[in-house]
Amino acid sequence: MADTTVDLRSDTVTQPTPAMREAMMAAPLGDDVLGDDPTVIELQNACADLFGKDAACFVPSGSMANQAAIRVQTVPGDEILAHEYSHIYQYESGGPAAISGCTFAFFRGDRGMFTAEEVDAAIRPDDHHFPRSRLLVVENTHNKGGGAVWPIEQLEAVTTAARGHGLKCHLDGARLWNACAASGIEPAQWASHFDTVSACFSKGLGAPAGSIVVGDHETIRHVHRIRKMLGGAMRQSGFLAAAALHGINHHRDRLTEDHERARRLAEGIAECPGASLDVSSVETNIVYFDVPGRVAADVQSELDAMGVRMLWTGPSRMRAVVSLAVDDAGIDQAIEALHACLGAAAPA
Repeated sequence: MADTTVDLRSDTVTQPTPAMREAMMAAPLGDDVLGDDPTVIELQNACADLFGKDAACFVPSGSMANQAAIRVQTVPGDEILAHEYSHIYQYESGGPAAISGCTFAFFRGDRGMFTAEEVDAAIRPDDHHFPRSRLLVVENTHNKGGGAVWPIEQLEAVTTAARGHGLKCHLDGARLWNACAASGIEPAQWASHFDTVSACFSKGLGAPAGSIVVGDHETIRHVHRIRKMLGGAMRQSGFLAAAALHGINHHRDRLTEDHERARRLAEGIAECPGASLDVSSVETNIVYFDVPGRVAADVQSELDAMGVRMLWTGPSRMRAVVSLAVDDAGIDQAIEALHACLGAAAPA
C-alpha cells in the first residue's frame, strides 16, 4: 500500500477544512424541530435568496431532498418523467415507489439528457386507464452522464414543454454548484425553470452532511412535514448548517480547480493503452472510463493497493471524482498508478 491514499471514489469523501470546523463550533444553536435554530434559519434564508425562491428547508441528505420534493408534488399512482440513469431512480432505494407510490416514464438520451419533443411524446393521455403524468425531473450536473452540464436553452425547452402539459418540474441539483462553476450561470437562473430544486452541501462544497430544498412557501411547508415524517428533522443542526454556509461562501469559486484537475486526470487516463476515454466528455469533476478486456472490480483492487481509490460502476467501467480532497499531487499519483495498472492493452 502506498504511503499516501488518493481518494477519488466520490466528492462526498471530503473532510471539513479547519476554517469550516471553526465555523461549525462557533455557530449559534437552537432546536430546529421547534423552528428556532438561528444558523439553520440563516442557511434557509440564504438559499431561498440564492435560488430566487420563497423558502427553503434544510435536510440531512440529497436523497431525502429529492424524495421530499417528489412526495409533496405527486400522489400515489402518478408518473414521473425522468432519464433512465437519474439518481432518483438508480441510487435512492426505490424511494419514489416506496414513499410516493409513483411509477416512471424514462428518457434515454446521451449523457442523461433529453429533448422537449421527447417530453411531449411521453405525456400520457387524460384517460383513467393510465397513470397521470405529473412531475418532470432533471438532474444537473448529471452523475451517470459523466458530470454533464445541461445547456440552459435545452433545459428551458424541456421544462416549458412539461409545464405546457400541466406538469410540475423538479431539479435534482446535487452538483448544481459544479454546473454553475462550469457555465457561469447563477443558481437563480437555473432554478427559475423549476418548482423545486435540491442542492447538496456534502459534495463539492465540502460540508460533512446536508442538502437544501427550495420552492414556494406552501410547497416548502409541506417539505418540512415530509422531513419530519422521514425522520430527517434534527435538533441542534446549526452545526451542520454552519458548515453548509461556510461552503457556500468560501468553496464555490474553487470548484473550477476540481474541473481542471479532472480534465488533467482524464488526459492522463486517455494516454493509457489499457483504458478508453473521450476526454471531451469531461465537463466538470466526474471522469468515467472503460478498461476493455479487464474486470473493473479487479482494476479497483489493484489501484487500491497502490493508494488510489476509485469505484467500478460496471463490468469494465470505472469512475473517478475530483474534489476538495484531491490536490495536484494526488492527480499526479493517480495518473502514475493508472499507467502502472493500465499501461498495456489487455490481451486480445
